[in-house]
Amino acid sequence: MDVERVFHMSGGVGKTSYAQNSSLQKKASDMMKHITIETIQQLYHEVTAKSLGIADLGCSSGPNSLSLIKDIVEAVEGCCHRAFRPLPEFRVFLNDLPTNDFNSVFKTLPDFYRDLKKDKTERCPAIFIAGYPGSFYGRLFPNNCLHFIYSSYSLHWLSKVPPSLYNEQGKSINRGNVYISESTPPSVSRAYWNQFQDDFSLFLKSRSEELVTGGRMVLIILGRIGHDHVDRGNSFFWEILSRCLAISVSQGEIEEEKLDCYDVHFYAASRNEIEEEVRREGSFELERVEMFEIEREVQRGESYGTAVAMTVRAIQESMLYNHFGNGINLDALFNNYGKMIDQEMAKQEIKPITFLLVLKKL
Repeated sequence: MDVERVFHMSGGVGKTSYAQNSSLQKKASDMMKHITIETIQQLYHEVTAKSLGIADLGCSSGPNSLSLIKDIVEAVEGCCHRAFRPLPEFRVFLNDLPTNDFNSVFKTLPDFYRDLKKDKTERCPAIFIAGYPGSFYGRLFPNNCLHFIYSSYSLHWLSKVPPSLYNEQGKSINRGNVYISESTPPSVSRAYWNQFQDDFSLFLKSRSEELVTGGRMVLIILGRIGHDHVDRGNSFFWEILSRCLAISVSQGEIEEEKLDCYDVHFYAASRNEIEEEVRREGSFELERVEMFEIEREVQRGESYGTAVAMTVRAIQESMLYNHFGNGINLDALFNNYGKMIDQEMAKQEIKPITFLLVLKKL
């Protein structure tokens, strides 16, 4: 499967869109916003640039991206006012895969500029915003044009499903599972780890050429606590999806062969694995690592399981339709998914782990 061609968050602003179902990601970003703001303020004191280059990698199509840009601009404005310095201009690059719904982002720009001007007596800074479609596993921007890079909930997505998951006949060695599980052979977890190594190393190398010396990156990424790949964290959500797809097979909605060869391009790295790759690649200093869990709050009276199901659907819908065809009943699939999450939560907590990384270009 060509991930770059197929994978995207559900566009638009409808009930199943990413724009309507990204509150969990927004909550995590807000929880760690103080670190992002501290990082951009420290960076600006060090570089004192007249033109700041900022990139959001994996911006998606919801409201979260421009909300973050607004916070960054206001943080730099505060630094300038306190130091009696003129405002810099901002060059903002919004990146995602080519199939991303960039139009939904651009349609919110008038509101973004209006909010920036609200309650201001002085002029607003010059802000130039552009979309940059393409995979961040490779070069995106010219040399030394960026000062700050932000990426939230994107780097756990691999550039592709690990090729070594398939034998010479093209059949998956991970049959019946969409990710690493208790029943998968050790070669499956090795395949995912090797793909993450290749991708993350290429990401770091590419960004090191685009960032100025001393530039910073703030990366928010799903992960796991320890050595074991199988836990009641992020991997467990994929276990639930495997079970739900198996129900669809038993009901004749999808073919078993289709399920056997469906694998997700995802990897939940451990802290040690991330630190090891940063050291090995050598272009960055890892200034800070934070591990946290998102608080479980739900809206509109819905259950936690329903909230997670709608989020996973907004993320996986494009891949599921592409692989299984339009005949798959996603309403039934994710109705079962939400119920299973609630049932499992009643038995024992599910604790997905998120890492925040702050890296400095050497």
